[in-house]
Amino acid sequence: MSDIQQLRHKLERQKGQKFQIEKSLTALQEQLSEKKRSLRRHEQAREIVREVGMKTQEQLQFHISDITSLALEAVFPDPYELAVEFVQRRNKTECDLYFVRDENKVDPLTASGVGAVDVAAFALRIASWSMLQPRTRNTIILDEPFRFLSRNYQEQASIMLKEISQRLGLQFIIVTHEETLIEHADKVFQVSIRKGKSKIVEI
Repeated sequence: MSDIQQLRHKLERQKGQKFQIEKSLTALQEQLSEKKRSLRRHEQAREIVREVGMKTQEQLQFHISDITSLALEAVFPDPYELAVEFVQRRNKTECDLYFVRDENKVDPLTASGVGAVDVAAFALRIASWSMLQPRTRNTIILDEPFRFLSRNYQEQASIMLKEISQRLGLQFIIVTHEETLIEHADKVFQVSIRKGKSKIVEI
């Protein structure tokens, strides 16, 4: 084979290689364009999720803090307000709860007294129930719900229970030793044990 023929063969091979490279480059460019479009869609979706999350958090903040603050206000003359803050920790959204009075934050579990935590815990349970979709049966059983609440505020708690029951159509079944707490109950049953047997009497 002459030198010219060899050069022609080499040129043809290089043309073929160039065509394959151009074809691969076109495919890569199309893939890159698709990846860019996919990235934009993901960024848009992430932004939508972020906005929905923010709105949901705002609604939860309002719903939880509003109901709990109203419950505290119904029982105490100088009540705390409940503050709800959503914070990012370890790449997760967590919820911090604080009592607030005169713009001062208070840790509910260590710095509040007279049973404010009992009232707040009860209100949080009601707020959680009211957000369920679909809701469970409208009966809630409470065992000594205000055991740490000062006796000075038991009557206000009884009134609050009655009002919430009527407004939300909720039935509360309460086990308690506090006589003041049952003043506004629809029905009261006294349970005693005689010779190992329970005796139930409607009062």
